[in-house]
Amino acid sequence: MGRAFEFRKERKFKRWAKMAVQFTRIGKDIVIAVKEGGPHPENNSRLRTAIQNAKAVNMPKDRVEAAIKRASDKSTANYDEVVYEGYGPYGVAVLVETATDNTNRTVANVRSYFNKTNGTLGKTGSLDFIFKRVSTFRFTPGDLDLEELELELIDYGLEEIYVEADEEGNDLAVIHAGFEDFGKMQKALEEKGIEIKQAKLERIPLSHAEVNEEQATEIMKLLDKLEEDDDVQAVYHNMAE
Repeated sequence: MGRAFEFRKERKFKRWAKMAVQFTRIGKDIVIAVKEGGPHPENNSRLRTAIQNAKAVNMPKDRVEAAIKRASDKSTANYDEVVYEGYGPYGVAVLVETATDNTNRTVANVRSYFNKTNGTLGKTGSLDFIFKRVSTFRFTPGDLDLEELELELIDYGLEEIYVEADEEGNDLAVIHAGFEDFGKMQKALEEKGIEIKQAKLERIPLSHAEVNEEQATEIMKLLDKLEEDDDVQAVYHNMAE
């Protein structure tokens, strides 16, 4: 699986290198957050999160402010958040999070991607036993004692804390907390003066599908098609690395 892992890394870096795509997705997050909780980040944790994530990808401040202003206009339509679940080639589970202003278009596109790559779109909830929702926070550890921080954050829903390297090779501390503890953990980190680089709800696989390199290449064709779609916000799978 060495080459397959490198292909996955290349695909991920290629995706996040597309600045326009990142800005579009965060712009949708901002619209949804404002429609849900208002335009003031101090009173809207979801909007604070979207703004933090915008800073992490160097989204210009004027674009963030414009997105908030646009979302505050009552004539601006909201996006529907819809999750699609299915199986790609070789039994790999694939879960797709979307934000769309046209669900008919989105489901038709997602279904076509599965069909064209020998996959099958399933029913909502069909993959609940494979994926777990978690709250994920990333920040620069600096001189922080992570063992001490771990003890301090247990009461706020901490499940694990570890260090990974970002694309430039710099250390990033990663915290996983319970899905329902997102707001509590976000507030705890903010109160401790920790600058959050990225915060989001993610889905992690509880089991993995083993595939060979050739099969992995086929599966990535489906993942690439999904991630290139303008309505798609995130794609998760359980292909083993």
